[in-house]
Amino acid sequence: MAGGAEPAPAPELQRVVEALELLLRPPAGPDPEAALRPEMLRSNAAALEERLRRAPGWEALRGLRRAVLARAPALAAGAAGEAEPGWAAACGLLALLLCLKERLAALAALPAAPAAGPGAAPPPSADTLSVAQGRAVGRALRAAVGLGLAPYLPPGVGQRPGPPAPPLSPPATRGARLHAATAALAELAQHPALGGPLLARHLGLLLAGLCLLGHGPAAHSEGVSEAERARCREALRHILDRVYQPLAVRELLILQGRPKQSPPSPGEETKPALVRAPAWLRRLCGQLLSERLMRPSGVQAVVRGIMEGTGGGSGAEAAAVDWRKCDMVAKILASCPQQCLSLEDYYRLVCPQILDLLHIQDKLTARQFQRVATTTLLTMAKEHPQLAEKHLLQPLLAPLLRCSETAELAVEDLSAGTVLVTEAELGSCVEDVLKVYVVGNDSSSLLLGSLQSVLGVVFSLYSFAKQNVSYLRSPCQEILLWFLEKSEREVSLAVLEGFAGLNSSVHALHPRCRFRAGSEGGAAIAVEETISDEDEALYQKVSLEQCHVENLVELLSHCQKSGLAGDFFIRCLKELTRVAVEDEADSNSAAVPRRSLLELEQYHAGQRRKLLVLQLVATLCESVSDTVFTDVAQVEEFVAATLQRACLSPARGPGAAAEAQTLAMAMGLVAAMLSGAVQLQSSDFAVLKRLVPLLEELSRTYPEPLTQELATDLRIAICTRGAFSPGTVGAAADGVLGRKPGTGVQSPAGIPGAAPSPGGGQALLRHDRSSPSAPRERSGEQSESHEPGTAGPAPAPCADSPAPAGLQELLVSAYDPQPPSRAAALRCLSSLITQRDPEALRLQEKLLQVFLENVQHEDAFVYLSAIQGVSLLSSEYPERILPVLLARYGCPARGTEDTAAAVTRMKLGEVLMRVTRALGDMVFKHREPLVQAFLRGARDPDSALRASSLSNLGELCQHLGFQLGSIIQEVTSCLTAIAKTDPEAEVRRAAVHVVVLLLRGLSEKATEVLRDVLRDLYRLLKHVVAAEPDGATVLHAQLALEELDAVMRRVLFPPQALEKKIVVLP
Repeated sequence: MAGGAEPAPAPELQRVVEALELLLRPPAGPDPEAALRPEMLRSNAAALEERLRRAPGWEALRGLRRAVLARAPALAAGAAGEAEPGWAAACGLLALLLCLKERLAALAALPAAPAAGPGAAPPPSADTLSVAQGRAVGRALRAAVGLGLAPYLPPGVGQRPGPPAPPLSPPATRGARLHAATAALAELAQHPALGGPLLARHLGLLLAGLCLLGHGPAAHSEGVSEAERARCREALRHILDRVYQPLAVRELLILQGRPKQSPPSPGEETKPALVRAPAWLRRLCGQLLSERLMRPSGVQAVVRGIMEGTGGGSGAEAAAVDWRKCDMVAKILASCPQQCLSLEDYYRLVCPQILDLLHIQDKLTARQFQRVATTTLLTMAKEHPQLAEKHLLQPLLAPLLRCSETAELAVEDLSAGTVLVTEAELGSCVEDVLKVYVVGNDSSSLLLGSLQSVLGVVFSLYSFAKQNVSYLRSPCQEILLWFLEKSEREVSLAVLEGFAGLNSSVHALHPRCRFRAGSEGGAAIAVEETISDEDEALYQKVSLEQCHVENLVELLSHCQKSGLAGDFFIRCLKELTRVAVEDEADSNSAAVPRRSLLELEQYHAGQRRKLLVLQLVATLCESVSDTVFTDVAQVEEFVAATLQRACLSPARGPGAAAEAQTLAMAMGLVAAMLSGAVQLQSSDFAVLKRLVPLLEELSRTYPEPLTQELATDLRIAICTRGAFSPGTVGAAADGVLGRKPGTGVQSPAGIPGAAPSPGGGQALLRHDRSSPSAPRERSGEQSESHEPGTAGPAPAPCADSPAPAGLQELLVSAYDPQPPSRAAALRCLSSLITQRDPEALRLQEKLLQVFLENVQHEDAFVYLSAIQGVSLLSSEYPERILPVLLARYGCPARGTEDTAAAVTRMKLGEVLMRVTRALGDMVFKHREPLVQAFLRGARDPDSALRASSLSNLGELCQHLGFQLGSIIQEVTSCLTAIAKTDPEAEVRRAAVHVVVLLLRGLSEKATEVLRDVLRDLYRLLKHVVAAEPDGATVLHAQLALEELDAVMRRVLFPPQALEKKIVVLP
């Protein structure tokens, strides 16, 4: 571009674009593809040449085009030829595109134009193409590739679906022409404005041309020198390194083609088949793909290149395609490429990138990437377990291993408060473990073993999350449950024992490490300062053990269907048997006068283990539901453990009652199964036969005769497969199932060979007389069993009572040693009263005596059932029953301790309040005795009874309302004295609460009913607010003042009601 003044850049840039449009100008008609027909290409080329020679303003473009063609003689020769208009048009387009590249580079070197003004957007750079220019450049690139590159590629090299276009040139010139077009396109790809649309749309064909020229057979490169081929290889690597890597991977995979004899994926049967790529191209693409994989972030590039664009479909076909691609990517990543010299080097390079796939945040691709990462990890673990554990599993579990008790922590070098694992790191680790282990769901020994090494830390984190608000609770629980489900049963049981601290099968959290609540709802792990106070350290340790036991039982509640909870419960019972045997041996052996330090340490460890076993069994008994056993075999193991413990250490000492009750329950469970509660098969009887030796030993060695008799009868029933079932078996089954005695099985008199026993089916009840739940009725029941015709000191009805048989059975069951049976009988008696059963109402005095005796029972289920029965009976006959209740409330029974008497009187107070509610307005008739009883109770020495009486008094006054009358003076005086002088805060609190109930119950009527004492109550409340030290009492007083203030405001300032009055004049 020498000589003359340089034209303005913008017109020259536009001139190049106009030349491109002129060369691709379509004819007049609806078919836009007609512009690529030979005659149209020849016509457009002639028009362009004419324009360049004669049109004014085109001289600069003509000179630039001449300079470009001088550097590319192959393009110059092709553009001048007229025999092949397609190749001539391609050369002309490439020459014009190279001219455009030159002008864009020149414009980019010019200084940027200043902004139009302050605050205005900067103007675009001089080399920026407009939308219309970009569209024209895109058409030119598409035509140049279609005319100058695609026709000269052999079949299978860069071909898209469909029949390939046959080249029009002779074979001798194909290599030179391909090289000329490829070199020009590679030069265009170096410019950002032209390389973007070129590489985005035509990368595959450009790579195919470079691969063929640089690495293909020599037959396809005739006329191309070795130096030119070397430049093609260099351009190939430069383009592959420059472009978006997933795009490069995808294009290389397309070039590589489908593997041989690979079946088509679902949904691809209707697509045109791709021509199989030649072997040299497949090998080259494999090498290039391996190089992409070995680069930094190469794993993600390979995964994105294969997976992008999938997963968006719906239905089974899209899901199948997605799974197949995930498995294919996993196999690719798990296979070491040939370029890598060492398998370990490959794992060291690729494994961190595989773990990074688990942390993709993009919701659209996260599921696929996590699936690929999980599948790859599992594949590597199967193929090379040692390398996978070293480079995948250990880095994955590193945050948990770092704070395990086996970690070699230089704790002396770490100051208190040092954070070992941050909140983000711990949360990410737990989520990764959930994705790999639980979602991957591969129960190989390698994965289970690696997870077991950190289960102790995960369980500690689960316990911490249960006590706090943390999102880690659910993933930790899923991880623990997955391991317990997938592991062998013995391993799972050992791990559960490790959680409880009974063995070392799991590695717990380091003693110096503690969890901290995180700011994002997670947790962090930090070094804790050593506690110098031994008592505080012991308290922390015991509290932590208690927390772990409770959370372990909570975890087991989710394992009942699989039977794991039952097996663990049985194992704990067997461990309890060993503890009992060891205690028996220790008590029989002589005390060792002196022990070494090691022996003392072992002794204390043994004692700690015994305490843990007892604590664990107690918590399991309280928390695990009755569905813990899932089959007869588990029930047999439970009963066998109980029988073995009874045979080795018969019930003696302070725990004899509990041991006897446990034994009765176990034997009753077997009796219930034999009596038809469970449909037993032949295999079940084979399992139950394992109990026969233990039952035989129990029948010979147990000190209780009734237990010996029941053990013998159970052994007979098992050996005869239930064909012969003595009466004691049916009675034991009734006791466990809570049925009425004698209704579940045939009576002993109806069974051949069975001797009748006194009391019918109550042998099991007499067997368990030593239960501590009913101390008052023992002597009466024993005298009843020996002298049926006389009444003992206990109120149990005798056998010759005139009551009907059904009611008589309920009265007897009301003194059952088992609390569930006793409570069920009391509930049945209460329902008879509700239904106004004539026989039950005829025995109202006896029923009242039964209910009042059971009110004193220590079990809440029993005494609440008795309270309900007394209240129902009192509401039916208040004239007869209330005086008895008031007398007992005022005067406790003789011979009882003060504490027991106070508790019984408080229960009777609850009965009186239920009667008050049931009577409603009829309670006015009994106002005087009720108020006097509660006022006397407010002066009792027991503070709890005083507070209970005041609470009852307040509720009674609330029910009486206008009917309080003159007793309000007595009530006010009592409340004032107690609120000011009582030494107990809870009693003062109750007194002020009575005032609150009074004001709240009377509402607007308070000014009328309390007009004589309202000032005294107000002064009392003000005194309490000013002088009371107890905060709760002050709060009650403030609530009462607020209630009084609201009442007075409603009285003094009544709400304005807009109403119309119609007056009829006379």
